Amino acid sequence: MEQPTGHPRRWQILGVMVFSLLAIVLDNTILNVALKVISDPVAGLGATQSQLEWAINSYTLVFAGLLFTFGVLGDRFGRKRMLQIGMVLFGLASLASAYSTDPTQLIFARAAMGLGGAAVMPATLAIISNVFAPEERGKAIGIWAGGVGLAIAIGPITGGLLLEHFWWGSVFLINVPVVIISSILIATLVPESRNPDKAQLDPIGVLLSIIGLVGVVYGIIKGGELGTVLDFEVWGPGLAGIAVLAAFVWHERRTAHPAFDVRYFAIPRFSTAVASVGLIFFAMMGVMFFLAFYLQIVKGYSPLQAGALVLPFAAAQLIFSPLSVQMVRRFGGKVVATVSLLVVAAALASYTFLQVDTPIWIFEIIGFVQGAGMANINPPATEAVMSSLPREKAGVGSAMTNTVRQLGGALGVAILGSLLSATYRENIAASLSVVPENLRHAAGESITATMGTAQALGPQGASLIAPAKQAFMDGMHLTALCGAGVALIGAAVVARWLPGKHAGQAPVTLPESKEPAVV
Repeated sequence: MEQPTGHPRRWQILGVMVFSLLAIVLDNTILNVALKVISDPVAGLGATQSQLEWAINSYTLVFAGLLFTFGVLGDRFGRKRMLQIGMVLFGLASLASAYSTDPTQLIFARAAMGLGGAAVMPATLAIISNVFAPEERGKAIGIWAGGVGLAIAIGPITGGLLLEHFWWGSVFLINVPVVIISSILIATLVPESRNPDKAQLDPIGVLLSIIGLVGVVYGIIKGGELGTVLDFEVWGPGLAGIAVLAAFVWHERRTAHPAFDVRYFAIPRFSTAVASVGLIFFAMMGVMFFLAFYLQIVKGYSPLQAGALVLPFAAAQLIFSPLSVQMVRRFGGKVVATVSLLVVAAALASYTFLQVDTPIWIFEIIGFVQGAGMANINPPATEAVMSSLPREKAGVGSAMTNTVRQLGGALGVAILGSLLSATYRENIAASLSVVPENLRHAAGESITATMGTAQALGPQGASLIAPAKQAFMDGMHLTALCGAGVALIGAAVVARWLPGKHAGQAPVTLPESKEPAVV
């Protein structure tokens, strides 16, 4: 039954949800500034480039593959319970990551962190949707999205400070106090909620969703690692995953107790919002991938300085995310999301004007504009998804949004990252004549490898530095243009199919089907 004013402690509960989410988002932003240290054989674990990628991707693989499943389980067995389980798993896995003794242990510990994160993320948004009435839900989701911006802001700076004073494992150990405090707050403040419909579970659908999503994400990750889509290790798992997801859709349309009623994709508000989230994270994550290298290698900033330089992006999200609900109320979600996607596209295209010697304040302005655009895309899109579904399906709706976000981001990093790598390798090849022939292939794989080779060669390698930076900039410009193009596609999708300001916001009643589905 709808609560006219929501839960009496709803704003305190929102604070707990945002704080709980901090550990999940904080960890990924911290890790970005720690990669260079972890690769050091003395100060870190001596991880190779491939091992570093899998330290990131093992988390993504498990996280994206199980988000939907944990959303279903939370709706069925209790969102508070699933949130508590997820926080404990995340805390224990963070401890294991901090005290890993080799890269393989770190990769598996990060996968375990993904397991905990997959339980936490959909539960936070589902609980918010449950405790807030529809008229306040948009504002609450805007604040929730602002919490993500806060974590983005403090993550790199926190990581830089920790690395200046402690060993690399401290970037994972910082999660533990956050987990402990949030677990206490969850136990004392957050009410339990679940889907009141005690219909049977759909184990076949859940299993198909896990296998399909893991297959697709693995193929995406492998494509980014190998730099090609032609290898069987890329297209084999990817096509198998797509086939299994097709079987999942077929099964869900015919079972009487679906894990997720796929007919919701026939609702323009739902499907368009989900698509826009996937497209914008494809563009943003694919482009943001190169910014850490630009700041630390091309511009020569320390991890702490690089962390501080992303503050404008995060500050813009903190400022504008809570205000997005007012923008949507005044102009409508369609106009706000379309204009915001165009702003993000313009910001991404602006990265093509950056050069090796460009003043850093220009980068700061672009970052602020990009953050402002992002702040007005996520809240209305998330609200459109959540308002399309009955309250009892909030966990599944949240999981669907976050799954598409992760898939879009992983695909963006894999495809646009591969484009950047291929462009770099092509442009740096002519400058590698000073490198011994048996080392040229490895030296030209990335700007990090080239700079390492230049340092090892001493004065002879100095001639590699300028060409390496320029080759990276050329690849960065092409990647930025492609990201901007994807954001423009997102704007066109939203402008065409997202309902306008005066469209109804109540959950849509689905038509009856020959094989009735419980919704």
